[in-house]
Amino acid sequence: MNAFSITDIGEERDTNQDYVFCSETPIGKLPNLFIVADGMGGHNAGDYASKFCVEFFKKQIMVSDLESPIAMIDVALNATNEGLRNIAKEQTEFEGMGTTFVVATIIDNLMYVANVGDSRLYVIDDDIRQITEDHSLVEAMVKKGEIDRCSAKVHPNKNIITRAVGVNETVEADFFEVDLKEGDTVLICSDGLTNMIDDEDIREIITKNDNLELAANKLVSRANDNGGKDNIAIIIIKV
Repeated sequence: MNAFSITDIGEERDTNQDYVFCSETPIGKLPNLFIVADGMGGHNAGDYASKFCVEFFKKQIMVSDLESPIAMIDVALNATNEGLRNIAKEQTEFEGMGTTFVVATIIDNLMYVANVGDSRLYVIDDDIRQITEDHSLVEAMVKKGEIDRCSAKVHPNKNIITRAVGVNETVEADFFEVDLKEGDTVLICSDGLTNMIDDEDIREIITKNDNLELAANKLVSRANDNGGKDNIAIIIIKV
């Protein structure tokens, strides 16, 4: 397994509220750990939220004595949610902050995934499959048949998310178990990438560039060339 991670401020933002963690080596009982978080909140609250949650979550994993990866992630995520909310209560300038959160670990050829918000995880081979489901207003509208998928990409409320770490007393994550095969590529990213590049273009850039660092930098460049309206976070994992 090889992995590479990168974040970029984009073309229009003054601060980078995206934060990543990428480890191919063990973190606690997990053999590897990959996280993308996209923070939200005024002033510096968004970048504080994403960094705090990733680092706090990582510490929870390091000390966990649970055996099940899903249970380990679930407990750590709930503790992280509580930890961020406690900070917001103590410091009024951080009130209302939160973050998306996608976390994955790969054990043998099985990947365990949890997500909150609209950052995404894909599996790419000859096709590109979005594993996570966006917790967003426009995704709910698509499910109800109120708008189509194409309209969702340009909808003025596309950045409104319906779930985030730190916003409510409890955090509700979706969990997935994904079978991987040799040669698969996993992409974890924030919406600063997916709002700027179509899925098929993402697949093409990744499949045409075996070097993960080169592929990631080309994705960032393409997103910025297309407007770079948000921060960009990327982790690419080659199985």
